[in-house]
Amino acid sequence: MNKLKLTLILLLTISISACFPSNNSPEKEILLQGRTMGTTYNIKIVTTLEQVTALNLQEKIDAVLKQVNQEMSTYMPDSEISRFNKSASTEPVEISVGFARVLKESIRLGELSDGKLDITIGPLVNLWGFGPEQQAERVPSDETLTNTLARIGLKNLHLNGNQLSKTIPDLYIDLSTTAKGYGVDVVAELIEANGFANYLVEIGGEMRLKGFKHTGELWAIAIEKPILDPSGEHRVAQQVIIPKDNAVATSGDYRNYFESNGQRFSHIIDPATGKPIDHNLVSVTVIAPSSMTADGLSTTLMVMGTEQGMTFAVKNDLAALFISKTEHGYEEQFTVKFKQYLK
Repeated sequence: MNKLKLTLILLLTISISACFPSNNSPEKEILLQGRTMGTTYNIKIVTTLEQVTALNLQEKIDAVLKQVNQEMSTYMPDSEISRFNKSASTEPVEISVGFARVLKESIRLGELSDGKLDITIGPLVNLWGFGPEQQAERVPSDETLTNTLARIGLKNLHLNGNQLSKTIPDLYIDLSTTAKGYGVDVVAELIEANGFANYLVEIGGEMRLKGFKHTGELWAIAIEKPILDPSGEHRVAQQVIIPKDNAVATSGDYRNYFESNGQRFSHIIDPATGKPIDHNLVSVTVIAPSSMTADGLSTTLMVMGTEQGMTFAVKNDLAALFISKTEHGYEEQFTVKFKQYLK
């Protein structure tokens, strides 16, 4: 899976007391781990090892994540999305239920944000060296940028049920802003379908939580301080939140970037300019019922910047935290809806 959205949330062993009595049950937090979408997954389920083993739960999780990759990974040449991107046909094609589900939500968020989230900007992402084509990190010429901008735009993509078409032959879809969150959602749905009500699912930093820890305490996570650190080795908590039965996604521009002539270029591209974002907002965290939605919204707000992003978040009743870099350090702003989740 395209790794535009980097892992920006740290799990902490923090416990918050809740009105949920602990007991002497043999149930514990069973940890399942693996790799997917070019990153790792960590899943905690309050149950017994025997139940997990009897249900072949990890095998089922790996199977649904493999399907997500097969549908939406631009890094796999034979994936469903790659086949659509390579095709020059403008005729409608039938797509899978999962692919259609992510496209529908991505298009909705794109229209809601007046194009600030645009899943057709893959050519721009590749142009700036952040996509699967792995081009050299360089600043493109104005002519190349203009020509590439002509190849993007949600108006050129049409989804009707499970029929997908494009109006320009070389339109390219990149779902890195929502597909990883969707992967979290399908794993959470799988876990619930197998009868578990207390869990934490994390894939590459995107999360969805429900219920309680085995101790009867609520799950708690920490939002990472957005320190410029490409290695990710020096991680410090900026804020601790209690998301309850929700998903959490963070987007930031401080880990995936390149520098040229003393200027830093973020992997987050503004579809309006075709260039990396250039403002003081360095991190946005969104809490929502769906990880896919939170994933897409966090990127959307990063593209907008603090002022426009806050206005958009308030207008649409979002739970969002903005962290900006100022001359005095990091400054936090959050919506009223986000405040209820602060520790």
